[in-house]
Amino acid sequence: MSERADVLITAEELARRLAAGEPITLLDIRWELSQPDGTSAYERGHLPGAVYVSLDDELSDHSVVGRGRHPLPSGRDVQVAARRWGVRTGVPVVVYDDWIRAGSARAWWVLTAAGISDVRILDGGLPAWTGELATGRVTPEPGDVTVDHDDLYAAARKTVTAEEAVDDGRILLDVRPPERYRGEGEPVDPVAGHIPGALNLPSTGVLAGDGAWLADSELTRLFNEQGADAGSDVAVYCGSGITAAITIAALAAVGVDAALFPGSWSEWSSNPARPVALGAAPRE
Repeated sequence: MSERADVLITAEELARRLAAGEPITLLDIRWELSQPDGTSAYERGHLPGAVYVSLDDELSDHSVVGRGRHPLPSGRDVQVAARRWGVRTGVPVVVYDDWIRAGSARAWWVLTAAGISDVRILDGGLPAWTGELATGRVTPEPGDVTVDHDDLYAAARKTVTAEEAVDDGRILLDVRPPERYRGEGEPVDPVAGHIPGALNLPSTGVLAGDGAWLADSELTRLFNEQGADAGSDVAVYCGSGITAAITIAALAAVGVDAALFPGSWSEWSSNPARPVALGAAPRE
């Protein structure tokens, strides 16, 4: 069972630890659905020493078919990439982004699922950082980290398949915007709607106005309203498995171990034999 301090780190704590000379590997995961390559933004300004990580190229494996728009990478590929980023055994990792915590949450999920320990997300992302920024690129010394899990679809941090997502005893959360959930419009995937039985809880709803995760008490109330607590069987999906990690991180921060449906709606809707629901959630 996780606690907030196991998942998130504040900008103030990060600054104190860096000022004290503690070794910390910083990873910058700039990514937006409309602008997936964050290289330019990274080069214009990033935390000193931070290494750029491409969500599309290094935290996804587009050679995998039938698993949605952002298939998970293999553990072997994560190990190669993590060593290239300078990730070392026993050295904490802090990941951050500058857009709704999507990139950093994805990195946190992938690295943790691969078995890399002590990975935390910068709460509030880059906007929370008040220190100096560096420009250009960082090329670190190669790391030596070893991953424990090669198949992230069956790794220690739980996942569910399309078939398992609709288990009767499972709370299934759809964290896309309400209009996409209701099927009023679908800007990305060819079919609009949601998985039958899923409840809608947009991932942006677990964040405060400044982009930080809500306080634990607020998160607990929000999840309890959906029937999700530490004893619940919870799975989460989104469009393609990216923003779902924002909610999974929020759940982990308050002690709820939730599973990811990695292919999410992009995988579900690609099979015309699967049912599609429209309209409001069953409890509304």
